Amino acid sequence: SLPGSPVTLKILQNWVPRVSHYFDKEHYTYVGHQIVIQESIEHFGAVVWPGALALSQYLESNQEQFNLKDKKVLEIGAGTGLLSIVACILGAHVTATDLPEVLENLSYNISRNTKNLNTHKPEVRKLVWGEGLNEDFPVSTYHYDFVLATDVVYHHAALDPLLATMVYFCKPGTVLLWANKFRFSTDYEFLEKVCNIFNTTILAEFPESNVKLLKATVREN
Repeated sequence: SLPGSPVTLKILQNWVPRVSHYFDKEHYTYVGHQIVIQESIEHFGAVVWPGALALSQYLESNQEQFNLKDKKVLEIGAGTGLLSIVACILGAHVTATDLPEVLENLSYNISRNTKNLNTHKPEVRKLVWGEGLNEDFPVSTYHYDFVLATDVVYHHAALDPLLATMVYFCKPGTVLLWANKFRFSTDYEFLEKVCNIFNTTILAEFPESNVKLLKATVREN
């Protein structure tokens, strides 16, 4: 069993649905800003999943506990970019990463929603889990205060590379915040691996959405 007694929360309906026959543009409000997200039906990573809503809401509500101002924040599997946009609004130096085929839509959403903000300019980069990490993000140069990951665990074969990527970026002093829907045994097996490697706490649960929000830090010997 995990330490900590998680708060039980509900994902608030922070958006006004707009429907079109091809591209969905979803309108959200976080931290006093309207955020417009273009989704794509072609890619998994191009739809806003509940974990991103849960963590965006949590960061908005817990700014004292997790103060992102001027912090270096890496999002892995950023998808549509909603969470990275929220982190940027909260004052972070954000690097949003995902697979090459997702980057165009991700870049579009991030630049569109942050261009008029007086905040650090976010960066969008390719990151394939477990591949080329030393080359693209050498440890000597890149250290992140926070690593954000939402809905990164579902039916896919890349769970070991995902775990390796979390381990790679979680240095002493880094906080990993991971929000995910938990439905399948594979989800819980991955959680068990995370708990075996990191100091892990459940911060919040969103039972209606089957989402758990976890904080993980590296075990220091």
